[in-house]
Amino acid sequence: MSKREDIEKKTEELVMPILDENGFDLVDTEYVKEGENHYLRMYIDKPGGITIDDCETVSRAFSPILDKEDYIEDNYIMEVSSPGLLRPIKKPKDFERNLDKEVEVKLYKARDKKKEFIGVLKSYDSEGFVIDEDGTEVSFNKKEVSSLRPYINFGDL
Repeated sequence: MSKREDIEKKTEELVMPILDENGFDLVDTEYVKEGENHYLRMYIDKPGGITIDDCETVSRAFSPILDKEDYIEDNYIMEVSSPGLLRPIKKPKDFERNLDKEVEVKLYKARDKKKEFIGVLKSYDSEGFVIDEDGTEVSFNKKEVSSLRPYINFGDL
C-alpha cells in the first residue's frame, strides 16, 4: 500500500466512530498534494444533505484524534465537506443509489480509442460494473476506472 493509501485507510478507521455517532456516511477520503500544500479531505453525507455545521462537528471532534494519533508526517490542511452533486461512486451504497441513472466513466487507458463513457448504470459487483451506452452494454473492471460519477448534462439545466 502507498503512503497515501495508508493515510486514507487510517483516517477512515479513526473517523468512522464520529460519523456513526452523528448518523453521517463517509463518501470518500483523500490525501493529496496540491501545489505546496498537503490536504486531508473527508467527504461526508447524510439523508437530506450535509450542512456547514455538520462539517464543523466532524472537524472539531476529529482534530484532537489526529493530534493524538499523529500518523501524518507532512504538514497538512484538514477539510471536511459535502461531496456535492458529482460525488464519486465507489462504495456499494453509492452504486445502489445510482442504479438506473446516467453515469460518467473515465478510464486510465483508452479502450477502442475512448477514455470517457456515458451511460445508464445497470449492474455492479465487487469487481466491476455494467453501463448501457446508447443500447450497448459496456462492462468495466474497477481497476481500469479512474473516475465514476453521476452524469449531469449542464446543458439540460
